Amino acid sequence: MSEENAAVEVVDGDDVALKESVRLIREVPDFPEPGVLFRDISPMLADPAALRAITDALGRGLEFDVVAGVEARGFLLGAAVAQAFGTGVIGLRKPGKLPEVADRIEYELEYGRATLELPADTLRAGQRVLVVDDVLATGGTLGAACRLIRQAGAEVAAATVVMELTALEGRDKIVGEHVRALLRS
Repeated sequence: MSEENAAVEVVDGDDVALKESVRLIREVPDFPEPGVLFRDISPMLADPAALRAITDALGRGLEFDVVAGVEARGFLLGAAVAQAFGTGVIGLRKPGKLPEVADRIEYELEYGRATLELPADTLRAGQRVLVVDDVLATGGTLGAACRLIRQAGAEVAAATVVMELTALEGRDKIVGEHVRALLRS
């Protein structure tokens, strides 16, 4: 873990709790392949004060009826945000994990195709949904999650992530949505 993670910027520079939490990010060189510096937020999620700071910041200032967490760490974050803001949570799943599927969307990734599924009987048309995930990288998964919510007849209140990897320009692929990241790298 790094005492000062200068390569990670807190988007809301006035959020003292988030600024203190950044030091918990673990930098792992050459993962998942040589030349990549992986920034692991797992230690932030394991720390009670940091988790509270993240949870509060992900939902702060937004109006929503339900949270949709994107598999897998979006489940953890989404459940925490839903609990903190008094809403329910829906898990957007990979294929084959649900007994009944209300809707699904296939999307392109830089290395192939993927699918997200919405569980049956969880989302009502017109609901305002806060989409939550851990990282915005290339934008494929977060963009698909937003399209799936709209495809099901609901409204995307916002798409929020803990960290945005700005060099990958994923935000540019999520057209028409309010996208918010707590941290940028």
